[in-house]
Amino acid sequence: MDLNRASDFMATHARLLDRRRFELLTGEGDRDAALAALNAYRNPDGGYGHGLEPDLRSRTSQPGPALHAFEVFAELAPVAAPEAAALCDWLETVTLPDGGIPFGVRVPDPAGCAPFWTGADPAASSLQITAVVAATAHRAAAHDPAVAAHPWLACATRFCLDAVRAKTEPHALELAFALWLLDAVHAAEPEAAELIALLGEHIPPDGLVHVAGGLEDEMMRPLDFAPLPGTPVRALFAPDVVAAELDRLERAQEADGGWRVDFASYSPAAELEWRGYQTVKAVSILRANGRA
Repeated sequence: MDLNRASDFMATHARLLDRRRFELLTGEGDRDAALAALNAYRNPDGGYGHGLEPDLRSRTSQPGPALHAFEVFAELAPVAAPEAAALCDWLETVTLPDGGIPFGVRVPDPAGCAPFWTGADPAASSLQITAVVAATAHRAAAHDPAVAAHPWLACATRFCLDAVRAKTEPHALELAFALWLLDAVHAAEPEAAELIALLGEHIPPDGLVHVAGGLEDEMMRPLDFAPLPGTPVRALFAPDVVAAELDRLERAQEADGGWRVDFASYSPAAELEWRGYQTVKAVSILRANGRA
């Protein structure tokens, strides 16, 4: 990996929020600036929209953007932002009686939005979105007592644990995001180890699980399931498999210094925004695994 080229890519092509995140990642950032960039996407109800999720351009507060907001709150550590607990408050307002959140709520302004967002059923709980939002909220909760103690997080976590146990054929994204959650709560939830083993039965030795409904060659890969070393989920993968994936991730850096996502984008703006987001993600994973 060439960090200088990655920095040049971010300066040239990435949206301001991801530039601020990249600066925090490389030790040159300002937490207040990152929070200010995030809050440009914030709504008065405490939720986030306005394209924070690149394929969901709607102005409305949605569960998908909540994931990306919690990513930033986690990256602000050790500083806690009051907006994080307020986001939990908003998530409570869309939580369904079973404790889950829907994949999306009504989108009145669908221009530039992917059909899976605009077609989401607001009355059906989604393990996929509940797990990924809750998993990322747990990362913020590690240094934010208000998020850690928020009743929404406990409710969402319980929903996910029960849904995982009942799931017989998880979609690749459900599988990955449920494992993220189980990694996040394994120290506090006695059943996490059993559920990790249960989900691990759906992952072949090479760690590649096709994303049904995605591109023909779209896969969830070992680093999508277990990006960080030393976690229970990482133990599902042989060391040589992980090493090969890290090599692959390094080689995926393009000549302009950035990385690309391996899924379809739904607007030219989203495609470029995903590249900045993915570059932050790639550099973060490589650094966490001792590659930078």
